[in-house]
Amino acid sequence: MARNRAEAEEDWSALLGAEGPLASCLPHFRPRAQQVAMAEAVARVLVEGGTALIEAGTGTGKTFAYLLPAFLSGRKVLISTGSKALQDQILEKDVPLLLQALGRPLHITRLKGRSNYLCRHRLQRFAFEGVVALELARQLEVVACWAGQTRDGDIGELAALAEDAQVWPLVTSTKDNCLGSDCPDYAQCHVMEARRRAQEADILVVNHHLLFSDLALKAEGMGDLLPRVEAMIIDEAHQVADLASRFFGQHLSSHQLLEWARDTMAEGLREAPDDGEINARAEALLTAVEAWRALWMGMAERGEWRSPGQDATGLAYAALLTAAGALAAPLAVAACRGKGLEQCARRAGELLEALAFFAGANAMGTVFWYERRGRGLSLHATPLDIAEPFRRHLLDRVERLVLTSATLSVDGGFAHLERALGLDGAQSLALASPFDYAGQSVLYLPPRLPDPGSQGFTVACLEAALPVLRAAGGRAFFLFTSHRALQEAAVWFPGRLDYPILVQGSMARPRLLETFRRLGNAVLLGAASFWEGVDVQGEALSCVIIDKLPFISPADPLFRARSEQCQSNGGDAFREVQIPQAVIALRQGAGRLIRSEADRGVLMLCDPRLQSRSYGRIFLHSLPPMRKVHALAEVEAFLRA
Repeated sequence: MARNRAEAEEDWSALLGAEGPLASCLPHFRPRAQQVAMAEAVARVLVEGGTALIEAGTGTGKTFAYLLPAFLSGRKVLISTGSKALQDQILEKDVPLLLQALGRPLHITRLKGRSNYLCRHRLQRFAFEGVVALELARQLEVVACWAGQTRDGDIGELAALAEDAQVWPLVTSTKDNCLGSDCPDYAQCHVMEARRRAQEADILVVNHHLLFSDLALKAEGMGDLLPRVEAMIIDEAHQVADLASRFFGQHLSSHQLLEWARDTMAEGLREAPDDGEINARAEALLTAVEAWRALWMGMAERGEWRSPGQDATGLAYAALLTAAGALAAPLAVAACRGKGLEQCARRAGELLEALAFFAGANAMGTVFWYERRGRGLSLHATPLDIAEPFRRHLLDRVERLVLTSATLSVDGGFAHLERALGLDGAQSLALASPFDYAGQSVLYLPPRLPDPGSQGFTVACLEAALPVLRAAGGRAFFLFTSHRALQEAAVWFPGRLDYPILVQGSMARPRLLETFRRLGNAVLLGAASFWEGVDVQGEALSCVIIDKLPFISPADPLFRARSEQCQSNGGDAFREVQIPQAVIALRQGAGRLIRSEADRGVLMLCDPRLQSRSYGRIFLHSLPPMRKVHALAEVEAFLRA
C-alpha cells in the first residue's frame, strides 16, 4: 500500500536516525538530514513512479540512501553503478551490513558482462590445442586449476592473475565468439547461470557498461541480457549521457577483426583441418588489419572518420575489406562442418556489413570518428541526439527511475542533463554535502599565472605548485587535462621536490593508489582516470592541484559536431555544450579532496580564467563552499594549523 509523504519522512528519520538500526551496526554512524531527504525521495519514486534526478554531495551517504528504500520497497529493483569496483563494494560491504541492520532476508545478486566469467568451452579448446609461450601456458594451468573449484566462474575471484593477464581473452567469451545454446558446455555455462540468478533476485546490481549493452541489444531487436525489473536506480549518473551516445551508435575495431581471424584459424584447425584455404585467408586478413592500423599510429588519438579515399589509409581500408570478403567466402562453404566455423561464418556477415557501413560513412544525424588506444584502432558512428533512443529504450520501459550522483548540476541547475536525455517532467533534488567545507578546506587561486594557451603555462603551474607541495609535505594529487602536461611534470619535478613522485601509467591504478596511501607523503601525477572514482581518506591526501579547466578540445569530432548542431538550432555551443561538460569534470576532480568529516586540505586551481572570464563564476559557483584565498601565506598557514 502506498504511504503518504508524512509517514515516509517519519519512517526514514527513524531508520537513519541516531537510534535506528544502522546506528547500532555502524560504530561511526552519524545521522544526516541529507541522507534522510534522499531516502524519502527515492522511496517516493519507488512507490508512486516517475523519474527523479538526485544530486547528493560527497558524504551524504547516498548508497545507503537508495539501497534502503530499494530493500524495503518489495519491488524487483536494478541498481547500476559506474564501475565494477563500486559494484563489488555494494555487494561485499554495504549489502551485508544493511541486511544485518534490517534483520530480514533478501535475494540480492550481481551480474557482470560476459567477459568477466570463465568460458569452460574456450578453456578446454586452448588447453587441447596447447600453447607454446611458457608464461601463457602457466596462466592457463592456473585457470584450469581454479576452474575445478569455482562456483560462479567470476574471474575476479582469481587474485593470482592480474586483470590484464594475457590469458583472459582466451578463456572468456564475447557476444561475437559465444556459441550460445550450441555450445557443448551450455548446461554448465557460468554466464547463463549468473543470468538465471539475476532472474530470481529481488535486487540486481550491475555496472553501466552491462546496462547500456543490454539497451543497445534491445534497440537492435536482439534480445535481453538483463531481466525485466519494476524500478531502476542509476548511480554515478553523470556518466549516462556519454555512455548512451556510445552504446546507441555503431562500432568496429581492429581487435574484433583480429579476433575473428584468429578464432577462424583455431576453429578451422579443429573442424576442417584439411581446408588450407581458410587458414591462408585468415592469415591474409591478419596481415591486412596490421597494415591498416599501423598507418594510424602517428595520427591524433581521436579524429573525424571520413569515407576512405585514394590515400594510403584509404587504400589500406579497401585492402582490409577485400581480405575480409575473401575469408568470408570459404567460411560460408565450411560452416556446415562444425558449430565453431558456423559461428565464424555468422560473424563474417556482421563484420562485412560494419566494414561497408564505415566505408560509406554517410548516415544522417551521426558523427563518424576514430579512436586510437595503444596499438588498437576503433571506428565509431555516434548519434548526435540520444534523447529519443534513451526515452524509447529506457524511460518508456521503466516506470520508476532514479538517476543520482555527487555531480549532476551545473550552476545549481539540471537543464543540461534534462535536455541531453529528454527528461521532461523529471523531479529534481540537490542535496549539499554535510561536510564543513569552509572549515575543512581552502580553495587557492594563485595570482599572476599566464594564459593557459601560452607555451610556458605548464612550467608556470609547476613552479606555483612547488611551495604548496612543500607546505603540504607531499600528500597531493596533481591532476592534468592532458598526458603531454603530465609527462612534462614527470620530467620537471625530480630534483626539485623531496617527496616520492608517482606517475600514472607507471603501474596499474589499484597498485598506484595502494602505494600512494602506504607512502603517506607522495605526489601522484594523474590525468583523466584519476579525476573520478578514486577515494583516498585521511592525511595521505591533503592537497589536490588542477592545472586547467577541463574543456574538451575543439578538435574533438563529437564536440565539434554537437557544437555545430547547437549553433544551427540557435543555441550557444560554448555555454550549452562545452561549459556543462567541463563543470562536471572539474567537480569530479575537486571531489577527490574531502572524503570524510576528518579530512582537511587545499584545492589549488591554476587556471586564471576562473577569475578573468565571465564564465569563471559558473565554475566557482558549482564547487563546494570552500574559503577562497589568493596568497600563498594563507595556504601555508592553513596547512600548518
